[in-house]
Amino acid sequence: MNTPTTTTVQDKILQTAEQLIYQNGIHAMGMDLLVRTSGVARKSIYRYYATKDEVAMHALSARDIRWMAWFRSETDKAPTPEARILNMFAVLKGWFESEGFRGCAFINIAGEIGDPADPVRQLAKAHKQKLFDYVLELCQQLAVEQPQVLAKQLLILIDGAITLARVMADHSAADSARDMAGLLLKSARNNESPTLTPIV
Repeated sequence: MNTPTTTTVQDKILQTAEQLIYQNGIHAMGMDLLVRTSGVARKSIYRYYATKDEVAMHALSARDIRWMAWFRSETDKAPTPEARILNMFAVLKGWFESEGFRGCAFINIAGEIGDPADPVRQLAKAHKQKLFDYVLELCQQLAVEQPQVLAKQLLILIDGAITLARVMADHSAADSARDMAGLLLKSARNNESPTLTPIV
């Protein structure tokens, strides 16, 4: 995923905050660290944002928009809806292999924030809803009876691959998820339940 280009003081604040959150976690992104890392004076930061939490929300909102735009753009390079669904996992693998990959920022922050009603947790939930909606959009273009069921299964594969890539440094998780997605697509076309080999 592309890193944003800094053009203004406000952009610099948000870009730095996003990088600190992604690298170290949302609780580690304090105002002192933000001032030191960004080179922006504390007074200037407070001119735009009243609290650290407000900085974090704006930084993560910008990441949400940019990540989804990037993911859709790369995925949509494939020629058909089915090819796009499978291409999602090739796009993910490229991301896993990129410098600085640390998993999904929104899965990470959801793990840090205990309260489901917290605005940051709500932002993480909204991000995953947008991802589900995009996958559903692709599934609805296929001749399948239950596109919502298929989209949910594919979302589980996406987030499972991201988690394995981060926790176990296993970039091939994207390939395994793609193979599973192929089975799901075949079964959905035939209106069957996928045949899975049990783990023993």
